[in-house]
Amino acid sequence: MPMNLTPETLLTILVKLFIIVLILPLHEFAHAWTAHKLGDDTAMYQGRLTLNPIAHIDPIGALCLLIGGFGWAKPVPIDPTKFSRKHSLRFSMGLTALAGPLSNLIASFVGMIVYRIYLASSYYQTNMLDALQGESVGNGYELIRSMLYTFVTINIGLAVFNLVPIPPLDGSKILSSLTSVKVDRWFARNQQVIRIVFLIVLVTGILSIPLMYVENGIFRGLYAITNWIPQLMGRVG
Repeated sequence: MPMNLTPETLLTILVKLFIIVLILPLHEFAHAWTAHKLGDDTAMYQGRLTLNPIAHIDPIGALCLLIGGFGWAKPVPIDPTKFSRKHSLRFSMGLTALAGPLSNLIASFVGMIVYRIYLASSYYQTNMLDALQGESVGNGYELIRSMLYTFVTINIGLAVFNLVPIPPLDGSKILSSLTSVKVDRWFARNQQVIRIVFLIVLVTGILSIPLMYVENGIFRGLYAITNWIPQLMGRVG
């Protein structure tokens, strides 16, 4: 049966696409910027030290993020041999990998602050009260809330998914920076098996429930540490 594509559903899809186009470049830019600061200018010369979505968006990864909540962008090229010798190679690789998920967590925190301010605003509170009382109000106030909420949740989802320690996700590089060369060799020897496992994870959604549990925990944590916002504004939100 064809999907009943209502105006509300179409609007939701467009909002998520818009936010994904904003978020994925941020993640990859963070990788490129960190690598550049550590001495590797490969990403800069290949035009990846930018927030331009065209340089970073992977259509399949973006589609997976839109549909399943987990996705990716084009990997930023990194040349470890160009890292400065101020830090160990493993540390530099780990820090560069961590920069992507960390940028999304920071963005989700900033987004949560804006979200809580909006929920406590007179505009939202008034329209919500009118709607609860059965009065006719526009849906603009709810659209803004949905956009802010989606911005926060997609950032959290992208960060959590990329922290999974399975190649080629960032988590595997972070894990490698904390372990020994033996672990690197094990990953190298078992590349084919790991790729198959990764595909199974994506297709079956095996990790969906545990990752969702972690995401919800982070969301609740961010919500809790921003409880001062409505209190400061004299609102309940």
